[in-house]
Amino acid sequence: MARYIGPVCKLCRREEQKLFLKGSKCMTPKCPVDKKSYPPGQHGTRRRFKQSEYGIQLREKQKVRKTYGLLERQFRNYFKKAERQKGITSERLLQMLERRLDNIVYRMGFAASRRAARQLVLHRHFMVNDRLVNIPSFIVMPGDVVRVKDASKKLEIIHSSMKKVRDGELLPWLELDKAGMKGTLLSNPARADIPLDVNESLIVELYSK
Repeated sequence: MARYIGPVCKLCRREEQKLFLKGSKCMTPKCPVDKKSYPPGQHGTRRRFKQSEYGIQLREKQKVRKTYGLLERQFRNYFKKAERQKGITSERLLQMLERRLDNIVYRMGFAASRRAARQLVLHRHFMVNDRLVNIPSFIVMPGDVVRVKDASKKLEIIHSSMKKVRDGELLPWLELDKAGMKGTLLSNPARADIPLDVNESLIVELYSK
């Protein structure tokens, strides 16, 4: 299965909530989720029936998978790793996904969306602890410093995204140095500090069947 490259707004409409896949457009009246509060396709406006327990669990899993831009096999591998770790599996799963390099780049404001962040990482614009990393799935550890490569500090796409980052809006587990165009992962994110509208315990129930 190849990575999805179609209209990402359709993914949000399918889940009937904003997954913030389109960057700044998600915060404007142009957002299709606000304009069309029903799933895409010719049958989207038909009356919907009550979902089964499995259907509800599946939709929660799909929300998380689409939010982070993962394929099914990738997502399942993350779940298996979370299962082997100590602690609550659902929280460990979200922590690993949040610590992906492409997500960290997005959360720090270097990119307008995770898809844009993935492209920037693949094109070798970021360093972790002064080491060039071009793997979007690279797991950033607490204390690691992520910075824009010197040769990439004049990129307009990065500057335009950073202009929208306001002081005090950064998540508490991240630290950003705008002038130096670098940031630090302070700690593993607590579930309460991850802005994700999803019931992750249903994902554990889904995979436990």
